[in-house]
Amino acid sequence: MPESKMNKLAELGQSIWLDYIDRPLLETGKLTAMIEDGLMGMTSNPSIFNSAIGSSSDYDKKIRKLYEAGKTTFEIYDELTVRDIQEATDQFKGVYKKTDGLDGYVSLEIDPRIAHKTQEQIQEGLRLYKKVDRPNLMVKVPSTPEGIPV
Repeated sequence: MPESKMNKLAELGQSIWLDYIDRPLLETGKLTAMIEDGLMGMTSNPSIFNSAIGSSSDYDKKIRKLYEAGKTTFEIYDELTVRDIQEATDQFKGVYKKTDGLDGYVSLEIDPRIAHKTQEQIQEGLRLYKKVDRPNLMVKVPSTPEGIPV
């Protein structure tokens, strides 16, 4: 099989990351195939999750179950995003190991509503890192003056 363009770019020192995530990508083997073709990482953010969750029925059963369990809107969002990020980081584990931690990361962004609160961002970043519990999680910090110390 011919070498993919992403693998050729990786040989030249370029890392291609996907700025997208959703359930079908994780469940169908499409992400695994993209990783085999040279995809080196993945980013996410609240807008990406809003699109993934709001534009399909892929999350509906889980949302309903969490809602019926009395979870708040934030808790539902948190459970859905952490689950997706855990599955994605698991799929990138081989890249992470192969590159000695240079690549193979999946990002999860700190809630932008606390972008101007340094201590809350620190606490939230630590909470996300512990909850995802994967070494190849990249916690994204809002680019604000208060985010610099984080």
